[in-house]
Amino acid sequence: MHTLNTTGSRDPINPNPNPNSNLDPDQFPHRNNNHPQSRRPRGFAAAAAASMCPAESDNGNIAGIGGGETSSGGGGGGGGGKGKREREKEKERTKLRERHRRAITSRMLAGLRQYGNFPLPARADMNDVIAALAREAGWSVDADGTTYRQSHQPNHVVQFPTRSIESPLSSSTLKNCTKATLDCQQHPVLRIEENLSPVSLGSVVIAENDHPGNGRYTGASPIASVGCVEANQLIQDVHSTEPRTGFTESFYVPVYAMLPVGIIDNFGQLGDPVGVKQELSYMKSLNVDGVVIDCWWGIVEGWNPQKYVWSGYKELFNLIREFKLKLQVVMAFHEYGGNAVSLPQWVLEIGKDNPDIFFTDREGRRNFECLNWCIDKERVLHGRTGIEVYFDFMRSFRSEFDDFFEEGLITAIEIGLGASGELKYPSFPERMGWIYPGIGEFQCYDKYSQTSLLKEAKSRGFAFWGKGPENAGQYNSQPHETGFFQERGEYDSYYGRFFLNWYSQLLIGHAENVLSLANLAFEETKIIVKIPAIYWSYKTASHAAELTAGYYNPSNRDGYSLLFETLKKYSVTVKFVCPGQLMSTNEHEEGLADPEGLSWQVINAAWDKGLLIGGENAITCFDREGCMRLIEMAKPRNHPDSCHFSFFTYRQPSPLVQGSSCFADLDYFIKRMH
Repeated sequence: MHTLNTTGSRDPINPNPNPNSNLDPDQFPHRNNNHPQSRRPRGFAAAAAASMCPAESDNGNIAGIGGGETSSGGGGGGGGGKGKREREKEKERTKLRERHRRAITSRMLAGLRQYGNFPLPARADMNDVIAALAREAGWSVDADGTTYRQSHQPNHVVQFPTRSIESPLSSSTLKNCTKATLDCQQHPVLRIEENLSPVSLGSVVIAENDHPGNGRYTGASPIASVGCVEANQLIQDVHSTEPRTGFTESFYVPVYAMLPVGIIDNFGQLGDPVGVKQELSYMKSLNVDGVVIDCWWGIVEGWNPQKYVWSGYKELFNLIREFKLKLQVVMAFHEYGGNAVSLPQWVLEIGKDNPDIFFTDREGRRNFECLNWCIDKERVLHGRTGIEVYFDFMRSFRSEFDDFFEEGLITAIEIGLGASGELKYPSFPERMGWIYPGIGEFQCYDKYSQTSLLKEAKSRGFAFWGKGPENAGQYNSQPHETGFFQERGEYDSYYGRFFLNWYSQLLIGHAENVLSLANLAFEETKIIVKIPAIYWSYKTASHAAELTAGYYNPSNRDGYSLLFETLKKYSVTVKFVCPGQLMSTNEHEEGLADPEGLSWQVINAAWDKGLLIGGENAITCFDREGCMRLIEMAKPRNHPDSCHFSFFTYRQPSPLVQGSSCFADLDYFIKRMH
């Protein structure tokens, strides 16, 4: 198998090896083996290094998170074989200590980004962490590292999220306060961050002058004292503007809005910058935390292999940067809307001569939504395998937008792993005539899949098992109409179990192949995998619709826990497409659907495996009741472990600036999520 060489000959544990480490120190006594390798400074270390003279910057050792390894060898006496072995052992111990330290650091940074919403750079060091904590506590930190309290402002300002109030807190205003409050009156600057909810106003950051005798406040804030009538009235007024529900004091769930597909045209250019600015401005006014944008493989690498056009996306990302919104980017390796966004033209040309690179149903019909997973390791794409094509695309994106990663603007990368960007087979293609609640068809009748199936069957000693089922019905069949999916059908026979296990393992194997390379391309960046909501036929024993999509999850087997065990190895965040009440009750009954039951199984299986999980709405229009169902799913009121979604992606049917009636309750939804 062809091996991707992504790191050259560098040691993955010791990225800056000493080129003289294998030389005998006695042969070169004039060399200083204790001198550590210099590393490129990051964060505040970079600012400090810029002000140093070249000699100082060359000899300085940058400390902090992600810093270089400590040199442990010595140039000391002896020079014998025993001393050399000791030095080698000490080097190995140093590597292990450094690796352990970096693992702890990575978890700390992930926690601060995830639960504290700290805008830390992708490769933050300890200075960045300290600065973020200091700013959170009300301090000011300049670019050169100068840290001080904001105690010399001319006016004492109180800022509320809903309005701006600027008035000096004079002695007449606080004349009824206690003596402790009057002592504090000379110095405080009461500041409430705009992104806090009204229930957080009881926690006020007080900046005070640094002078002898001025101690910290250990009791309640002076603004909350009994005598401070006007200040209390201000707080009560802000509290009263929001209806108190069970969610006002729950966890903060960031909300990201999905940008429309047509923002980038088929030539890779930004079509309407003015319209995009209007939409981003509206999103900013709704206090969304960021936006989600699809990065289409069929557009960026649309015409020639390994010729990437990023100019339109770069212009778009710069606009998003101006509005100070965070960004999640989808690596979209699938088509959208038939001809709206197709796979790359050069891939379609290959498919004309070799149509087996696409998924194929039992009738021999090809599906062009995404590439066949069985070519992940087949060199059929101009000398490259499927996973090499994906990796080259991801690596090019990471290199092109390095500054956005360094600034922390790009907070997560979602990897498209199948049809619609979800981890599933394209078993419900509307172009083939599928309509809800059809069970779909197995997509494994191309020559690569059939070869894999036959090989697996022979390894089990049953070569006649090496073919797909012939009694699994059509796209719009119902489970009871087929011999394979009916009650006590062939799905639960020895052959059925063998086939379904092989079919689902192709899905899991594809996820492993791509995610292993995604972790290399996007080191230290959160990776997201999208899981579909296939809830029809869920009330049957076979769960037929899930089986054709690749999820071996009948009523007598938990297919999601097995999948999530694999995803956990790659530290991914699961995004679950939350089903809505798009269908009537009668339609759900006819389809034997159970959206709530499926959601409960998937979400709790992810939490049980220790995975973070986010959400995305499956339908784009719903009322206040629909909002509450999503909020209840994202933030369960009585979960024993206080589990909740780590983010939520809001899909929109049309540009928000058009004022669609679908968004009458969007402001309410975002406030409740926050």
